[in-house]
Amino acid sequence: MTSLWRRLGLGLSMVGMAQVSASAATQAPIPQPTLRSPAVAPRPALPVAPVYLRARVTELGRNFNGRVGIAVKSVDEGWTAGWKSDELYPQQSVSKLWVAITALDAVDRGRVRMDDKVSLSRGDLTVFHQPIAAKILGGGHTTTLSALMWEAITKSDNTANDKLMRSVGGAEAVRSMIAAKRLGAIRFYNGERALQSRIAGLVWAPSYSIGRAFYQARDALPKSVRKAAFDRYVEDPYDGAAPTAIVNALSRLKRGELLSPESTRRLLTVMGNTKTGANRLKGGLKPGWTLCHKTGTGQVLGPHQAGYNDIGVLTAPDGRSYAVAVMIKKTAVPLPTRMTLMNNVVRLVIAQHEMTNSGALASR
Repeated sequence: MTSLWRRLGLGLSMVGMAQVSASAATQAPIPQPTLRSPAVAPRPALPVAPVYLRARVTELGRNFNGRVGIAVKSVDEGWTAGWKSDELYPQQSVSKLWVAITALDAVDRGRVRMDDKVSLSRGDLTVFHQPIAAKILGGGHTTTLSALMWEAITKSDNTANDKLMRSVGGAEAVRSMIAAKRLGAIRFYNGERALQSRIAGLVWAPSYSIGRAFYQARDALPKSVRKAAFDRYVEDPYDGAAPTAIVNALSRLKRGELLSPESTRRLLTVMGNTKTGANRLKGGLKPGWTLCHKTGTGQVLGPHQAGYNDIGVLTAPDGRSYAVAVMIKKTAVPLPTRMTLMNNVVRLVIAQHEMTNSGALASR
């Protein structure tokens, strides 16, 4: 009997399982949730530079006998046009702009004041262009951070610039500012003495700052040593910057995005009084237009010069502005030819502005 009941129980269980299976087969499947990717808003299209300007910038760059980068950016509309403008070019004294921004940023943060006093001695002297050296060699010189910035930007004084740099934290402070403000492809080296010595194939010695000692030490090097150092610098400039990054930074400066309103006005005023490069970008101006700019001029080896630049903010009579950078990496063409290129870039920007605003040419 026990065996019989067991067989009956197993049979009933199998029948029940079959019924459950049949019932499940007739039920509608349980819907599964659909996984969807979160909606991504399309990126707004970047403004496109006017066709005429883009074509002419390309023409000017292509026809120049040398390695040149050109960038033009509308501060107000945001478009950018360029020729080989993402490569790194030797800045030379263009890099004084980043020292000035670092100093004024320190002012904005309450770390220093522009009227802080600083004293310079023979140990502060650098190399090449340093008009302030006459005052220092006359028995030392005490001045202010503001005066140092004025000398560094308007006269491109190397000693004034290096002293300003050291007074606000040194080269590392400048590099930190560039990184913190996300200025992009812009390098900064360890000041004029270290930079110019390395380009020449030398290691800096304090005696180089007096008279023609630097030139004599450089000329005493074997030509092969100096050429190797010069070529290394041209191919991978230690103070290199991309023209595109520079015009982006200039646009942000003009819009007041890098410094306080007071510091922005101060720096642009100083740049508007630059004395160097009177016939570089500035040579292309028309009446009513203004330029706040900074030049840069590098060393010469044989017929070639590494670094011949001018960068700045060009402002029309109606208040609209354009950031412009013309940076010559290496060339042997005469100075008037280089200046004509820079003049023509400015004339091009002015012509495009006038055509666009007069309706004579569509901007797209």
